[in-house]
Amino acid sequence: MTDQPWLQRLSGGFRRTSDRLGGDLAGLFTRAALDEETLDAVEEALIAADLGPAAAGRIREQLAAARFERGLSREAVLGVAADEIERILRPVAIPLEIEAFPRPQVLLVIGVNGSGKTTTIAKLAHLLVEQDYGVLLAAGDTFRAAAIGQLQVWADRAGVPLIAGKEGADAAGIVYDGVKRATAEGIDALIVDTAGRLQNKQGLMDELAKIRRVLGRLNPASPHNVILVLDATNGQNALAQVEVFKDTAGVNGLVMTKLDGTARGGVLVAAAEKYGLPIHAIGVGEGIDDLRPFDPRATARAIVGLPPEEA
Repeated sequence: MTDQPWLQRLSGGFRRTSDRLGGDLAGLFTRAALDEETLDAVEEALIAADLGPAAAGRIREQLAAARFERGLSREAVLGVAADEIERILRPVAIPLEIEAFPRPQVLLVIGVNGSGKTTTIAKLAHLLVEQDYGVLLAAGDTFRAAAIGQLQVWADRAGVPLIAGKEGADAAGIVYDGVKRATAEGIDALIVDTAGRLQNKQGLMDELAKIRRVLGRLNPASPHNVILVLDATNGQNALAQVEVFKDTAGVNGLVMTKLDGTARGGVLVAAAEKYGLPIHAIGVGEGIDDLRPFDPRATARAIVGLPPEEA
């Protein structure tokens, strides 16, 4: 069951998206019927909210097929949209499971600088600690001067240990030491920070490949999770990052952050529709507990601006 405080934060997090969508659709609810012109306007509003053309087209089809026996109303139209968004999100709403044996399960977290990667790592750690897992962080981002100190601050907030080296140290060596320590201490999950990577920085991509090789020698199944952190404020540019990293880095899961700071929260739907990768969690605030697995139904309603359903 989804807790009410989280549902309230979820609705608040998507308010800019739903306000924009609602504003674009406001004049449509006075019309007597959903004619082609009105459907075109709905589709354009959905695309403008960054849901993407494929999802917008699917919602348009559902609206065209719907029978509005009680007349055209805001709640009726948004309800159909929410139902279709839920259908898109449900297959990818996959919480992170710690099930690797032998332990630790290694989570390699990647993302461009500014995406919220470091804070997301701490929030993921907090989420796992709440589930009684032992967690160790590894400061594999030795490229950026402040990264190690920033991760230490967040590790302290999350109440988890951190293994780190000096700026410029060999990231693969730190990750190796992290696996050895986690194994010796019976820690369930090792979450590895990595340098912010762009597709044109071949040296950083080579470093990531080295980390993967080192992990593979310790355990052929490792890294078990390669998680890309996406900043929702980037809209469609966030999708371009998925395109780059899914092949070069072997991404097998996503976390979407900063949904509270954008009118482009529909990109969550676009990512689900286009790539079908598991979306393990979403972030709708700055607090340590503002990253959570998401309920597709509640999230769909929040995106279109409908209130949470009663538990």
